[in-house]
Amino acid sequence: MRPDSIAALAKQDEKSRRVPHGWVTPRTETPGKSGWREGRILALLSILVTFLLVFHAAVPNTLGRLGSLLETFLPWLGLTVPGLLALAFLRRSFVALIALLLPVVAWMSLFGGLLLPSHDPAGELTALQHNVSDENPDPAATARVLIRAQADLVALEELTPSALPAFAAAMASDYPHHATRGTVGLWSKYPLSDVRLVDIRPEGVGDGWNRGLRATATTAQGDVAVYVAHLPSVRLGLGNGFSSERRDESAVLLGEAIAAERLEKVILLGDLNSTVDDRGLAPVSSQMNAAGSGFAFSWPAALPMARIDQIMARSAEVTDVWSLPATGSDHLPIAAHVRL
Repeated sequence: MRPDSIAALAKQDEKSRRVPHGWVTPRTETPGKSGWREGRILALLSILVTFLLVFHAAVPNTLGRLGSLLETFLPWLGLTVPGLLALAFLRRSFVALIALLLPVVAWMSLFGGLLLPSHDPAGELTALQHNVSDENPDPAATARVLIRAQADLVALEELTPSALPAFAAAMASDYPHHATRGTVGLWSKYPLSDVRLVDIRPEGVGDGWNRGLRATATTAQGDVAVYVAHLPSVRLGLGNGFSSERRDESAVLLGEAIAAERLEKVILLGDLNSTVDDRGLAPVSSQMNAAGSGFAFSWPAALPMARIDQIMARSAEVTDVWSLPATGSDHLPIAAHVRL
């Protein structure tokens, strides 16, 4: 064959292999990547998030109390949805988009009610809860912030002997009735009676550790037992994980005291170092109801991530809850309406 014929055939072959304008060349599959392209891994991640939301109680506490740690920050699992949604669009995966409906529905069923607007609080009392911090530099200024909320009941924790006179003086005119036991106190616009210490000390803690009180408040709707409690703090570390054993033990004691309460209506105010989803609080939360509207994250004050300050009620309804402006504490105050 002549050289010019060979060149002509090569040129013709090259033209035949060109892709016409507007055509898309087939994408070569890379081994091990097809799952990502089809969205299967994204779908599995959505299913995992759904499982953690719905079956968080199935996560064991045997290793570093991971179950309680997950439940403390459970609402924040919802932040995985926007991330998975973005990846699903990038992958153009219909399977991943459909699977995302699962965690969305699960999150809304658990927390959607908290997004509903609050209702008319007429006929209800207002309760306020605040850990004022034993390192608070200006107790009087903190008291002024709390007074502006015009609550009927105010519960305070971490009251030090040096700070207590400042709180008592600042709140005296607005709250003619108050009682303290150890480092917790209750200020009330209603008369208080039958005030007594509630022993919620974990095993091995000395007699000077007093963080619970109980009082009867005489309201227009009748007598109400008011409990103020400060459960032990928890710690998070690499060695011990989520250390909540003492808090859980104290919650059992508090739950026993409330179960033995003779008055039908009970209001609990306190820094429980626990969210209502945390199984460690079950001895208390199983007997009470919490707010039906509002997240009211209270800790840490600089960037609130969880509501570990609680307002709960028995034979009464906590209708909504909200956070107040920051004070000199590492907690935000929270307030709630309670229908008796």
